[in-house]
Amino acid sequence: MIRRLKQWTAALGVAFLAACGSSVGDNVVETAGANPNLTVLAEAVAAADLGGALSGPGPFTVFAPTDAAFTALLTELGITKAQLLADKPLLTQVLTYHVVAGEVKKADIALGKGVTTLQGGFFKIDTAAGDVVITDGRNRTAKITTTDVLATNGVVHLVDKVLLPADKTIVQTAQSIADFSILVEAVVAADLAATLSQPGPFTVFAPTNAAFAALLTELGLTKEQLLADKPLLVKVLTYHVLSGVVLKADVPLGKAVTTLQGETLTVDATLAITDQRGRKAAITATDVLNSNGVIHVIDKVILPKP
Repeated sequence: MIRRLKQWTAALGVAFLAACGSSVGDNVVETAGANPNLTVLAEAVAAADLGGALSGPGPFTVFAPTDAAFTALLTELGITKAQLLADKPLLTQVLTYHVVAGEVKKADIALGKGVTTLQGGFFKIDTAAGDVVITDGRNRTAKITTTDVLATNGVVHLVDKVLLPADKTIVQTAQSIADFSILVEAVVAADLAATLSQPGPFTVFAPTNAAFAALLTELGLTKEQLLADKPLLVKVLTYHVLSGVVLKADVPLGKAVTTLQGETLTVDATLAITDQRGRKAAITATDVLNSNGVIHVIDKVILPKP
């Protein structure tokens, strides 16, 4: 652990030096503190005890939030800068979430793919309206405002928002969205909440309340009858879950995809799922990130073989 912290520190330090345009011989805290755009970041690194070594082998990619980004974070969290700097566990978690192993220049970014950080969580990077945009673990977005600032052991990109790792599991996210209330009831009735709260990771195709209402009509059941049939619930719900993180960009189009239930489904180029009964469901929203995977929203409950 100590060795990894030294590597993280070195990555942060050299990247900040590069971002400030200073010589590698400068101390990272001194250099960042002298730059009006990175002073809060330098204070955070020092408060987290990540500012000692500046010469780790790397390479690393660092996403460096500006002072304005930290100011916005304080407002968002409803805390003062002093309170933030006093929370060493939070600082360490957040700062290492901004560091990625390897040198990833702008041209090398795999758009739409999951990016695993040294903190252990992941985010994704896309383009939107000409901007390069990061979606973090809490589904907040940040723009990369400056790219490809080279350091001796990696590269730094400046961002306009502090990235935050996920703070909700798939189950917790579903519980926080009103349109998933029947799905949550079904998961609880099937005793799957604990399973889907484990580290996983998982990919879940999450049917809306309207999707469940349509299923009840299709099967000629009441909601109470469906929720009372645990074997059916387990079979159907696990058919909606894949092992691993499969973001929109990673969906294998036109190929059979095996679910946790054991049977397969296919997804076509229009993002329509065909289930084992030949029924189709549209993926209406993609890439809702969570601490243990990702959710895609669908407009129909998909079904395995009878």
